[in-house]
Amino acid sequence: MSAKISQAKELELPPLAYPSQPFPGEGELVKPRERMVETQLKARDIVDKAVLEVMARTPRHLFLDEAMANWAYADNPLPIGNGQTISQPYIVAFMTQALELTKKDRVLEIGSGCGYHSAILASLAAQVFAIELLPELFEKGRANIRKLGLKNVFQALGDGSRGWPEMAPFTAMVAAAYGTRTPRRLLEQLSPGGRLIMPLGQPDSQSLVLFRKTATGTITSRNILPCRFVPLVGG
Repeated sequence: MSAKISQAKELELPPLAYPSQPFPGEGELVKPRERMVETQLKARDIVDKAVLEVMARTPRHLFLDEAMANWAYADNPLPIGNGQTISQPYIVAFMTQALELTKKDRVLEIGSGCGYHSAILASLAAQVFAIELLPELFEKGRANIRKLGLKNVFQALGDGSRGWPEMAPFTAMVAAAYGTRTPRRLLEQLSPGGRLIMPLGQPDSQSLVLFRKTATGTITSRNILPCRFVPLVGG
């Protein structure tokens, strides 16, 4: 754990604040974002109206370097530096939909990168606790979240594979990197009734796995989609 995570228990969480207006979107990139929602999300299996709405108004291009902006709404992941990527829009929407979020949920996000998925989650849940291991991406993500004025995202630099025990329990968790075995440490920080979605497998064979914790603490899991992610680095 980094010092920034271990000190998080001293944070006084401010009142929730959601943007009263749609997220900004600039000129010629609004139409590509609308086409993304229609052709990449609705045309597949994204049916959650709240997820579709937030994907339609969140400016993915603002989370990328300016040179990549014209590719922001393409149907693929894109580089964000340090050998990492921003996930394909469909994957972000699919993982978010699988969590079945409400405005009461406290979400742990592991591998928050440039902050795009943090922004999506922040409009659907009560609070988002986002952890990023790489300092350069942590700073980029923090700047992006501040730029959008989101007040319910709490960010930390550290090893997300350990979770964020000082802020546990969480009602939902999402990881943007694959592990090779059941994430016991994370599941311990999940509330009864909570959900965790993350990729599991090997470099050339991974699946998104949805874990659920029952009211009695029993863990169930099921594979729901083949995928390809970078490895989860840490303890």
